[in-house]
Amino acid sequence: MSKTGSIVSFAGTPPAVSDIVAIARRNARIAISPDVEEKIRAARTVVDRYVAADLPVYGLTTGLGAGVDTKLATDDLIAFQMRVPLARAVGVGVALPREAVRAMMAVRVAGMAAGGSGVSLPVFSGLVAALNAGFHPVVPSLGSIGAADLAPLAHMGRALLGDGEAEVGGVVMAAGEALKKAGLEPLLIAPKDGHALVVANSLSVGKACLCLEDVERLFDWSLAAVALNFEAFRANVTAFDDRAMAARPAFGQCAAAARLRDLLSGSSLLVEGAARRLQDPLSYRCAPQVWGALLHAIGEAREVTEIEIASSGDNPVVLTDEGLILSHGNFDMTAFVLAWERLGQALAHCAAATAYRTMKIMSAAMSELPRFLTPFGQSRTGFATVQKTVSALEAEIRHLAAPISLTPIPVADGVEDQASMAPSVLTKTEAIIERLRYLVAIELIASAQAIELRGVQGELGAGTQQAYRQVRELVPPLDEDRAQGPDFLRLSEFIGSTPQKEGIALHQ
Repeated sequence: MSKTGSIVSFAGTPPAVSDIVAIARRNARIAISPDVEEKIRAARTVVDRYVAADLPVYGLTTGLGAGVDTKLATDDLIAFQMRVPLARAVGVGVALPREAVRAMMAVRVAGMAAGGSGVSLPVFSGLVAALNAGFHPVVPSLGSIGAADLAPLAHMGRALLGDGEAEVGGVVMAAGEALKKAGLEPLLIAPKDGHALVVANSLSVGKACLCLEDVERLFDWSLAAVALNFEAFRANVTAFDDRAMAARPAFGQCAAAARLRDLLSGSSLLVEGAARRLQDPLSYRCAPQVWGALLHAIGEAREVTEIEIASSGDNPVVLTDEGLILSHGNFDMTAFVLAWERLGQALAHCAAATAYRTMKIMSAAMSELPRFLTPFGQSRTGFATVQKTVSALEAEIRHLAAPISLTPIPVADGVEDQASMAPSVLTKTEAIIERLRYLVAIELIASAQAIELRGVQGELGAGTQQAYRQVRELVPPLDEDRAQGPDFLRLSEFIGSTPQKEGIALHQ
């Protein structure tokens, strides 16, 4: 897969996370290569042969779930496929955001392009055309347990058939009307097509792609906040010494320490004797270890996500070279969700450290700065009540980091007795990222205030100077008390929407 301008080409190479994000968030269009179309046709030939021979195939010539023991009549094969998305459109709750729907659709296209779905070329091409035309089914956010995202994909398939609702051009309307407005026709379903539309984890994987862009960007900004707080607190930088890191090279810590040293390059804090203490609180001293663990967790989450994008998780899977259709459990997302649960917990550890450092920089006893960082003494509130926001955000992140992926109750008359809760894992990860983004914004703003009160703004390192300037471009110093919520929101939105090359260039 490759990107050229606003075109993402599905070719022989597997898609990347950035490709899915470009389609979902930046409205890149999909172009399908002849090689992919030939792969779709070849797999379809196997499906057609099984149908002609009336061989038992799950979801093709038999029912689904507990209905696997029901053989379908030949004259019911297409009607059954029409019923598949309608019967599984059982989602509830608020509609998914537009970008999540586009990511889900793009991931389903990628899964079909891998060649194992057995989907017909008209249905595959119709899904691509819908995405390119800006046709976005209204998909409820709740209802999938992650043993394939049946309900969300069913709502997608339902709209592509002309049933339900969809959004085109920012307006939600009946799906049939939306298809006409987008210049599309309802999908022409053939045997296996209805099942092929729904039997994948496309929502979970699509949301994972969006989360990866968000969390990788946030990681850079959170490191900047750590380094800026070090400058303000006058913390001991031996915590980043590469010799200490090498003595016990735990996952990610050497890389995190190196990035922090780069941020502080040229700082007066690097001069011997600049630190105020021999040893600082653990939220300072253990920053490379904690952020190293997060770096490692992000890498693992990216790896499992890339596997899903590039593969066919369809059950059954069509093996074109062998001419076989095999039932299996490749739709199970246990490995995937364990990586994402771990990432959520790594984020929670960083959130706790961020909250603790932010509290300490406001404490006169700990930082030797004016209490609550106000230049006018205790007749002003300063950052005092900000601590309540910090505490609330950290507590919510800790709650969200608790596992949800342990197997839910069995369904389908006990046949489907294992599931990963993958969509819920990604949903809570999104919520963790949002709250940590606010915490990072608060630490950056408080550290900038502390740097000015200490009078060291001219002694900052190369990276911390850039971070400090960026904060001050968006948020003025706190002199007289004012509403600070808008300040935190402004910087948080900047962190969430600005690639680091447009803010502070931290990835070297």
